[in-house]
Amino acid sequence: MEKVKFMLDEKESVEFFVLEQTKLSGNQYLLVSDVEEGDGNALILKEIAAGEEKKENVYEVVEDDMELGAVAAVFESLLEDIEFS
Repeated sequence: MEKVKFMLDEKESVEFFVLEQTKLSGNQYLLVSDVEEGDGNALILKEIAAGEEKKENVYEVVEDDMELGAVAAVFESLLEDIEFS
């Protein structure tokens, strides 16, 4: 499984495992976790800008409850062993 480094700012970064990706209503989403397998902390990230020149994409954590519920349902159907609580 691929582990990707996300830059929080110019000095701080964090690494997550990308569990799945999907596109919904024209938006790209990533399901990421701090562990490769088992129970861990997961986040759903939404691509807000695709990098043209720098080849870097910009993501933000999905916080809107309605959007989060819709995207979580898609990820749950794609990954049978994933359940959000």
